Order: sequence, then structure tokens, then C-alpha cells
Amino acid sequence: MAFLGSADELPHPPRRVLVTGTSGSGKTTLARSVAALLGVSCVEMDALFHGPQWTPRAEFLADVRRFADGSAWVTEWQYSAARPLLLERADTLVWLDHPRHVVMRRVAVRTAVRRFRRQELWNGNVEPPLRTVFTDPEHLLRWAWRSHHRTGERVRGVVAGEHGNRLAVVRLRGQRQVDQWRSGPLRRAAERGEESVR
Repeated sequence: MAFLGSADELPHPPRRVLVTGTSGSGKTTLARSVAALLGVSCVEMDALFHGPQWTPRAEFLADVRRFADGSAWVTEWQYSAARPLLLERADTLVWLDHPRHVVMRRVAVRTAVRRFRRQELWNGNVEPPLRTVFTDPEHLLRWAWRSHHRTGERVRGVVAGEHGNRLAVVRLRGQRQVDQWRSGPLRRAAERGEESVR
């Protein structure tokens, strides 16, 4: 199975959509936009995973299963324990395959803005002090740099595996392609879906 591009029509109106990419690629932003266009629910995986003081929530996987069992949704494809549960139910996977320099710039700006504003993220958590970039090996900026290539490996594994024949897998490189896909093939597929239920 080949990847669909930004101008390729979707084979079906999407109902359960996963968005994947490196940290800073715009997964959450695109997921919300896709959900709004399709008129379906959107859940942020980080909000389900992180409890107070950045502790993992014990209910995380149960919440993921409950969400994935729904008939229509959009979310990010992340967290190793959640990925198989989400993939089993999804009908569309969108890969934000942006260059490393693009995602690093985005995640650096986002991290700095959140820290300076003391913006609350999930369950009372805020970004740690910026100096932790140098002291925490798992800091998001360092993680984004190290893990950039892993998303592609995962997506290619999906395409080559048992889910490859039933999933529509869209590969988008750069914001221009994201905008083109959203306003073109995605919008037209959403309109087809609306017509089919009239």
C-alpha cells in the first residue's frame, strides 16, 4: 500500500482518525481541526495520560479503550501502550512528516511560550524551568530531537503489517501540504460522509 498525499482523495469518509508525528509537528492542532471539520469528538492523549505533578494516571488505558470504542473520533497516535488499542479501531492515519528543523523550531517556541506564561497544561501541570533542557535527559526538546526518525519507522511498520490494507494512510510534508489536504481531500470526504447519512 502506498501513502496518500496532500492531493489524493480519501477512499472513504473518515470516522476514526489518528494523527501522528514528532513532538512539535502539530498533531494536536490538526486533530482538533479534523474533528471540527468532521463534527466528531477529539481527545488529547496527553490530557488522559498526565495526572497532577506529571504522574501517569492509573485510568489512562481504560479511558483510551472507552474512547476508542466510540463510533467517531480524532486523536493523536502516541504512547506505546495506547497505540495498538487506537490502531485497531482507526480507519485513517495521518502522518505529519515535517523536517527536523521545522519541528524543533516549533517545539522550542511552544515550550518557551508555555513556560513564560506559566500556562496550565493538563491537570494543573506547567512546563518545567527552561534550564531543565540541560539537566533532564527526557526533556521534551531532547526527546523531540532523538525521536524524530521513529515516527516514520512506526508508520511504515503499519503500512507493511496487517492494518495496512484497511487503513487510509496520509503522509503530509510541511504546512502547505497540511493546509492543502485539510481544505481539499479531507473536506470533500467529509461532505461525502454527510451526504451518505441524509
